[in-house]
Amino acid sequence: MKKCTDLRSCIEMLKEIPGQLIETNIEADPHAEISGVYRHVGAGGTVMRPTKQDGPAMVFNNVKGHPGARVCTGILASRKRVGYILNEKPERLGFKLMEAVSNPIPPVEIPNEKALCQQVVHLASDPDFDVRKLVPAPTNTEEDAGPYITMGLCYATDPETGEKDITIHRLCLQGKDIISMYFVPGGRHLDIFREKYEKMGKPMPISISIGVDPAICIASCFESPTTPLGYNELDCAGGLRGEGVELTKCLTIDELCIANSEYVLECELMPGEYIREDINTNTGFAMPEFPGYIGAALPQVPVLKVKAVTTRENPIMQTVIGPSEEHVSMAGLPTEASILLMEKRALNDFVQNVYCAPFGGGKYDAVIQVKKVAPIDEGKQRQAGLIAFAAFRELKHVFLVDEDVDLFDVNDVIWAMTTRFQADVDMIPIPGVRLHPLEPSSDPDYSFSCRHHGCACKAIFDCTVPFDLKHRFKRCKFMDIDMEKWADVL
Repeated sequence: MKKCTDLRSCIEMLKEIPGQLIETNIEADPHAEISGVYRHVGAGGTVMRPTKQDGPAMVFNNVKGHPGARVCTGILASRKRVGYILNEKPERLGFKLMEAVSNPIPPVEIPNEKALCQQVVHLASDPDFDVRKLVPAPTNTEEDAGPYITMGLCYATDPETGEKDITIHRLCLQGKDIISMYFVPGGRHLDIFREKYEKMGKPMPISISIGVDPAICIASCFESPTTPLGYNELDCAGGLRGEGVELTKCLTIDELCIANSEYVLECELMPGEYIREDINTNTGFAMPEFPGYIGAALPQVPVLKVKAVTTRENPIMQTVIGPSEEHVSMAGLPTEASILLMEKRALNDFVQNVYCAPFGGGKYDAVIQVKKVAPIDEGKQRQAGLIAFAAFRELKHVFLVDEDVDLFDVNDVIWAMTTRFQADVDMIPIPGVRLHPLEPSSDPDYSFSCRHHGCACKAIFDCTVPFDLKHRFKRCKFMDIDMEKWADVL
């Protein structure tokens, strides 16, 4: 099997695995049609039904209005596929990320002449320059504020410390050299950098790398406290691959970019400049977000000025459907790793595994599997729930299950809730706690308990059997069969 080192090698590897990738030469309109097609092929996640879970990734080779360019989506829209890409069993992916973030390998810089991302150069000073024509960014729906870059790896530097950070942000193409950039409130590291530049009255150089090794996309989604300010998530990506991510200098700004990217947008975030997000469409909407609802267009978001676009020859635009399973992989796997890391530090091997399920978009809901082996373990499961909230502040619900429950099977989890849970004693509400602002019910209009938008009631659902009653809750034990004997049937 081919080794995955960048987006192209990843696509070639998936071609060798039956059912993991399909291509089409049918002309596809990036305005809503590409996402409309992939909804049925394999979007999954919190996408409105009908949608297919665990379908293949897809490459569109004929993109309307963009000759020579291709668009791919769904590369990470399957936990099984992420396992192939990271060379790990699907159920062990959280552990693999935990190990990578704990054993970082820093990126390395290579000269421009060796950087594949700069094979073709388009400068904003050229009279016919238009980022909307150069970058085939799709819209997810017909109501979107415009074409969005949804898988852009934004890389910038703290002007005071020199520390670097990489994050994925909501980026809307607004004009021939103008992009709007949304920062989720709550201390994203690039937003901290932005505020420093804003006070200095200077533009902040930002490189946006699109179409990279999927390991980088996943690693970039780690957050504090696992990766605090000053931790460059590219170090974790290096840990995942066992070698440093290659970077190169941008051509028009003082910043680095990912050297084997399909596209790089060299930009400056302009101090004191803002734009209405739906200025070109007036729909009132931005784009679909991971909870499954379309986000509201914001009245003012910061402005990026594009200085150049560099690409590989015949570049591949990578995109994601906001509420899809792909977002679950990118957000959920680092969340699982973050929770596992803190649980191990506090409770040793009491926690067996963690799963951030699709119904929570990878951010809101976690299933934690524990193993009670002695009377003293009773109560530790609820400690594990509290630790999970500390590990990832945007988490809303924690479901605790025993070791005999398949935490990756939602039906099995709900079975445990049905037979091992009583709401009056096993639900632990925690009101008035800060959550992600895109969770629509966390609002005073929805509940009097929400003092402010983004403040919510979190909860632990303890679906574990009390230790002294475990003998009464043994599951039916079936015969262990010879799997080789029945291989043709199974």
